[in-house]
Amino acid sequence: MLPSVDTNDELEEVVGDEALLRPAAQDLCGQLGLAGARIVRFPEGSLPVYAVGDALVLKLYPAFEAEEAVREARLLALLWGKLPIPTPKLHSADQYKNGWRYVLMSRLPGEDLNEAWPRIPRPDQERVIVEAAEVLAALHALDAAPVVPLIGPPDWTRFIASQRAAAVEQQRSGGLPALWLEQIPDFLRSVPLTTSRRPVLLHTEYMREHLTVDCHDGWRLTGLFDFEPAMVGDPAYDFVSVGLFLTRADPTLLKLFYEAYGHPPFDPRELMAHTLLHVYSDLNWYLRSLPAPPRQTLDALAETWFGTGG
Repeated sequence: MLPSVDTNDELEEVVGDEALLRPAAQDLCGQLGLAGARIVRFPEGSLPVYAVGDALVLKLYPAFEAEEAVREARLLALLWGKLPIPTPKLHSADQYKNGWRYVLMSRLPGEDLNEAWPRIPRPDQERVIVEAAEVLAALHALDAAPVVPLIGPPDWTRFIASQRAAAVEQQRSGGLPALWLEQIPDFLRSVPLTTSRRPVLLHTEYMREHLTVDCHDGWRLTGLFDFEPAMVGDPAYDFVSVGLFLTRADPTLLKLFYEAYGHPPFDPRELMAHTLLHVYSDLNWYLRSLPAPPRQTLDALAETWFGTGG
């Protein structure tokens, strides 16, 4: 039913073809003993994901992302019950057809934090940020050594060096203007990245879109999901998505996050360097989505997005 997919371009075509995907999802549900269950496609995400009934979620992965499927399934099994808020419970994971794989997991209660955020009163927003920091601290406190062979990278220093070598081209491919591109090499050379911190289990995309909330006597976090891109490495790397997509350049919220996480603020320039080195970095998009700096320099950008107001 599903065609073989070997590239991101091919995946984008398939992800947009619900007439192709839905019969495959229904067929797979039938094989899993869920024939006749109501399935509803989630509109967001780079992979096809379906709500199956009220309690389950089915996620599909093409062949070239088979490793990510195996990674997510194993991490879900390892993380179940280990964090202050729920993570999806793994129900089933295996191959499907034409190299596709699937993960069937429990559905988290509540709604997407990003969608709910504009309706959440400021005091509750601050409480949610504190809870999110406590969850990330708990994730980072877990023993990451057993999962290094599963998710990598095996050598963080080598990974960072590889990302550094490709940084300019990665941003150029995203359409970043020359004014910013020409600053990247000197900026990265000027920022020493520590190699002394204990490697931790990184979510890598710790953002509002991957947290769920509900309102019962105030807004509270109800879950964390999407462990497909998880890694093991420097905890500062996770603060890229915290600053960009969770606190969204709000210095008060970022300060609250650090206090609840239990760590002094990372140097904004270090987080800016990690932003440029992140696997999914797209500075051109961030510049369109986040507050503009007072000057068009990476130093000013670092303080605007990752500063805590003193």
